[in-house]
Amino acid sequence: MALRVALLGTGLMGAGMARSMLRAGLDVTVWNRSADKTADLGEAGARVADDPADAVRDADIVVTMLFDVDSVEAVMSEAIGAIADGVPWVQTSTVGIAGVERLAALAAEHDVTFVDAPVLGTRAPAENGALTVLAGGPQDVRDQVAPLFDAIGASTVWVGEQAGDGHRLKLVANSWVLSITTATAQAVGMAQRLDIDPRQFLDSIAGGPLDCGYAQLKGDAMITGSLDPSFALDGAAKDSGLIADAMDGAGMDSTVMRAIRSRFAAAADAGHSHDDMAAVIHGFEA
Repeated sequence: MALRVALLGTGLMGAGMARSMLRAGLDVTVWNRSADKTADLGEAGARVADDPADAVRDADIVVTMLFDVDSVEAVMSEAIGAIADGVPWVQTSTVGIAGVERLAALAAEHDVTFVDAPVLGTRAPAENGALTVLAGGPQDVRDQVAPLFDAIGASTVWVGEQAGDGHRLKLVANSWVLSITTATAQAVGMAQRLDIDPRQFLDSIAGGPLDCGYAQLKGDAMITGSLDPSFALDGAAKDSGLIADAMDGAGMDSTVMRAIRSRFAAAADAGHSHDDMAAVIHGFEA
């Protein structure tokens, strides 16, 4: 019998993950607060649940992919009592270190095994089963969740056995992603304001030690205004705050990351919350 997976949250990332699970032959049940975001998945073969408890009741694995810790906690507070004995909760949303601790405590209260498993990748890798899973959780659950991770990801990195281990590496990786994106926006925007073709900037670094595939990808989106979201700007603003908090907690100076967050916030205030994070270029407008 196919592994039964309940997925709570079918937004930008969750919908792609669900399709990858279905393509891998998993038996998928989905739930989302906005029911219109589950219609296509129902047509693709997923069962659409009426509420979170209904979604998880017969699952072998429960997965959450929601926006932030508050939304995950609220949804799982409705669902967790319906999870059967021995069924692990795989938490893939980016919620920060303190957020992981809150969710792990909720799981412990209900004797549910908690796997901290944020993912690296955007919409296209989620759709193609090519995410990188950064996991933290007990050794004895790894074989149980392996088919799920194989369905959604090209690789799995088991960072450690504790809740929060996966998140620590995710925040480190996202600190680089958001820094590169913001620095690219600064350079492209500066070229435009100095009456230089910004493509000359991208061409001048192409293929050399200063080049970066992400700079080329996001730089092109900034120049062309192609801001269909693969990683939404509001998520980047949230994550940059979580990264800064983690830096503060580790005794680091978070000034640079908080400045990066301020540019995402400025772009959001300018109406770009739901555009791709490449819209951070609008955060540099005086």
